Amino acid sequence: MEIFQTIWTALTTPNETLNVILFFPFYFIDILVNMLLFTAVLNIKTTKKNRFLYVITLGIIAYVSRNFISDPYNVFLNIVSILLLAKIIFRISWLKTLLVAFISLGISSVFELFMLRFYLIAFNIPYESVMSTPCYRILFTISIYLCIYLLYRIIRYCKFHINLENMTRKNKVLFIGNTILGLISICTQFYLIIFYSDTMPTAVIITSILSLSAYFFISIYSLLSTDKLNTTSQSLEEAQLYNKTLTILHDNMRGFKHDFHNIVQGLGGYIDRKDLVGLEKYYRQLLQDCNRANNLTALSPSVINNPAIYNVMASKYHRADENGIQINLGIFMDLNDLEHHLKIYEFTRILGILMDNAIEASIECKDKIVHVTFRKEDSRHRYLLVIENTYLDKEIDTERIFDKSYSTKSKKTNSGLGLWEVRQILKRNNNLNLFTTKDAEYFRQQLEIYY
Repeated sequence: MEIFQTIWTALTTPNETLNVILFFPFYFIDILVNMLLFTAVLNIKTTKKNRFLYVITLGIIAYVSRNFISDPYNVFLNIVSILLLAKIIFRISWLKTLLVAFISLGISSVFELFMLRFYLIAFNIPYESVMSTPCYRILFTISIYLCIYLLYRIIRYCKFHINLENMTRKNKVLFIGNTILGLISICTQFYLIIFYSDTMPTAVIITSILSLSAYFFISIYSLLSTDKLNTTSQSLEEAQLYNKTLTILHDNMRGFKHDFHNIVQGLGGYIDRKDLVGLEKYYRQLLQDCNRANNLTALSPSVINNPAIYNVMASKYHRADENGIQINLGIFMDLNDLEHHLKIYEFTRILGILMDNAIEASIECKDKIVHVTFRKEDSRHRYLLVIENTYLDKEIDTERIFDKSYSTKSKKTNSGLGLWEVRQILKRNNNLNLFTTKDAEYFRQQLEIYY
């Protein structure tokens, strides 16, 4: 009985040494519940190995910084540790990494402020007693973790998550700035409330907590609204391009159906006269129209199943069509696989530049032809984008075209930058190669993406 009395006394009286000992496992629980929350909100794919590594590593850092490093340096160490470990272990973008820190620190701080004020009002227990007395601190900490875990379960149940992949560069910059300012305001407000909790009026503290909570909800709502708007705009642009494609395809089919009898009669005329030379020429002209219809059929979101690539290809195709250029399109792979091996933004930049150059070169030719092929070579562990086009300047230097100041379009502004930008992207990615060749008929660009 005396032992239980001694234990109870130790738990109900301020004892910093006992806190240090008892709270060692709580640091790992804290990291675990916050990790569950941000992986659910940001839809981060994880494995048991990287989850375990993140919890153990960050838990040890948090324990050491809390007990052996003074304020506010321990807070900055925790923020830096969260950023670096989340980036390295989960291999996510810097944008998501910032949001990981924002969620981990922000949500915990909000719940901590609420529970702190609840204990002070309901039980008249000041902050110093809560943090120094093991019994109070255990209950206080567990209540915070339960709130975070409950929020995590609600998010999982509602299948709520934030998608950051479609954000524009401008929105990303604004979001990063907003997140950094949010982290600074959270840390500042948290310490002000703690240090002045005894002297600061309850109304001020409640207003401060509510404003902080409102900031979270408004920020998340704004982010979702922006993301939804970007996604809707992209889908609308894709739908408009596809509708244009369908309209052209429909007109071609109507024209082909209307002229079918005349086409057959034309074939019969060459056959009756046994004019094989004329028949061959007639057939090639007919085949061009058929290929154009086949290419329009391939120009579909179900075939070009990546929205960014589809928008680029559709816009370039229609531009070429308006200038009388025949584009032969072949797609023999799942284009969404490319996202796992390079930034799709960089790929579409390369694709757009190479297509612009091919169109501009072929538009000057008598035979205006561009061949575009996407394919996968399993034996060589690579994806290929091959663009071939007819061209006039047979003396073009395949090395100098990548120089920043070199251009075959001297009269145009901003000339000579496209292929130079492509080379800069290639330098940043060690799994990309671009081979440029030419023959008497075609100029060829072959982009290789290794995996």
